[in-house]
Amino acid sequence: MPRPAGALPAEFAEIHPDAWTEPFWLATREHHLTVPKCTHCGTFRFPPGPFCFECQHQDVEHVEVSGNGTVYTYTVARHAVVPSLADSVPYVVAVLELDDAPGVRMIANVVESDPESVRIGSRVELVWDDVDDEVTMPRFRIVA
Repeated sequence: MPRPAGALPAEFAEIHPDAWTEPFWLATREHHLTVPKCTHCGTFRFPPGPFCFECQHQDVEHVEVSGNGTVYTYTVARHAVVPSLADSVPYVVAVLELDDAPGVRMIANVVESDPESVRIGSRVELVWDDVDDEVTMPRFRIVA
């Protein structure tokens, strides 16, 4: 499967899961976007971490979400900060609010979209990027 237009290079998708992030990354391999949710108070916790920021409990369930959402803020990188990004500029990195995980803001690459069309409030949908056999990255594209 070809990589989405505007996706950052594969070497920027290196991940190092820990006990709290591993369930998220294992789900992405199966093309499921999950968000940890506190089983004590129901607060979504993203990024994953050891304690609920509302009630301090540690128990979570991993809830699958649609990947639909809205651009909260974004930046368009127009200059390669490192040489390996030269073929990728311009690219968009955005903070996204997910529709079905209240309070969650996720940082992700916006792909398959004209960087000039991205705006605060733009609607997005999930696009999977199978970087290699070990890593699948959730990316997003603008929808009309």
